[in-house]
Amino acid sequence: MSDRMMAVSTRRALKGEKIKKIKQYRVLLFMLIPAAVYYIIFHYLPMYGVLLAFKDFKITQGIMGSPWAGLRHFDKIINDTYFYTVLKNTIIISLYKLVFGFPVPIIFALLLSEVSNMKFKKMVQTVSYLPHFISWVVMAGIFFTLFSLDGPINGIVKLFGGDPMLFLADDRYFRIILVVTSIFQGFGWGSIIYFAAISSIDPQLYEAAVLDGAGRFKRMFYISIPMLAPVIAIMLILSMSGILDAGFDQIFNMYNVKVYNVSDIIDTYVYRKGLIEMNYSYATAVGLFKSVVALILIVIVNQVVKWIGGKEHAIW
Repeated sequence: MSDRMMAVSTRRALKGEKIKKIKQYRVLLFMLIPAAVYYIIFHYLPMYGVLLAFKDFKITQGIMGSPWAGLRHFDKIINDTYFYTVLKNTIIISLYKLVFGFPVPIIFALLLSEVSNMKFKKMVQTVSYLPHFISWVVMAGIFFTLFSLDGPINGIVKLFGGDPMLFLADDRYFRIILVVTSIFQGFGWGSIIYFAAISSIDPQLYEAAVLDGAGRFKRMFYISIPMLAPVIAIMLILSMSGILDAGFDQIFNMYNVKVYNVSDIIDTYVYRKGLIEMNYSYATAVGLFKSVVALILIVIVNQVVKWIGGKEHAIW
């Protein structure tokens, strides 16, 4: 009887502790509500549509009324030779953006954090954030102008004796342009989390390093970067989850038929198959395939990070 009473008492204590924590963090929990509602409406409820991947969808019959197709659409994906071109383009563009784009916000945050002039520092931060708030529709228009035959880029080419060319219609340069413009648009916004992490580092560590004669770069390499390692690891894991997300908005607004062989990715392929050709079931199957692969990748990378750096560097 005493054991039972102790168990009841423990449960009540745990319940009271939970209620206490809810009251303590009620403001933060209230701020979480809009984000939770957003994800429920736009990410969880639409998962009902995944059924289309296993249906032979007919608009007149609806999702539930359409006949089951089993794995026929996935079999079609495996036997579609063009899908492998699309998959290759997606992986290559995503890896380029990850390899060349991931370090840029980190380097930018580290270098700018060493600037002592606060007015200049805030101005540079503000300017670097601005491209993130410009849609790719507008950005694409700007880059089309820059890379046009009469644009400033071709003006520089002609200045050095070269012939003007349509860079955005040349498959030799299109991927490079995608990566560079993607970095330009996102590095400032991506650096915010690293600025926050750097600002939370104990200033006494830097003061002790200065007393030991460490310069700016030594303080950066031996204090800032090691202290940023957990944040960098988590951001890398999250980036790997989007390895098959090469940037639909950017590519859709910048690519054209002449560069399909190097720029057509899974998202643009799904757009054409689903909304243009109205092959909803096949497009859903391709999208589901992409999501499953992304989930597998994030689990693998999380496990690798856990093996290398310990559980504190991993998401779970």
